[in-house]
Amino acid sequence: MKVNLEKINLDKKEVLRNLYSLYLHDLSAYTDGLQISESGSFEFDSFSLIGEKEGVTPYFIIADEKLAGFVLILEAPFTTKVDVVINDFFILNPYRGKGVGKAAVSEIFTHNKGSYYVSQLGKNQKAVHFWKKVYQQERTDFVEQTEIQDGEEVVYQTFVIN
Repeated sequence: MKVNLEKINLDKKEVLRNLYSLYLHDLSAYTDGLQISESGSFEFDSFSLIGEKEGVTPYFIIADEKLAGFVLILEAPFTTKVDVVINDFFILNPYRGKGVGKAAVSEIFTHNKGSYYVSQLGKNQKAVHFWKKVYQQERTDFVEQTEIQDGEEVVYQTFVIN
């Protein structure tokens, strides 16, 4: 399966908003901090920053020319401790378990060298396991820590891609 990243233009922002609602719905299984809005969707409170602020870059994940998910990457000035933060990463259900996520991360690593920060909700063991498999596949040494952020246990990894 051919996987690539496509930078999201502002004219496709509604598609991203729809994907974000699906992503946040998935995350709501692991936290009480996400609730559905009165309009029937899950909303990302900082969505307006996407595509309009330097250092906040969204990409669609495309698998065999079909929309398979998205990734939101943060860089300076939104991060000062590392070069790249993979802030949000979402693969649609039909593409999970088929190597699409791992291939997308490989693309990210190929085009974005430097120090990284990636976090997962502690209760979301599928995500924690996914990232550890990616690091193993990419032969990436990482440091993992756990902390409480906004009342939630968060597992995060830091590493360098050369």
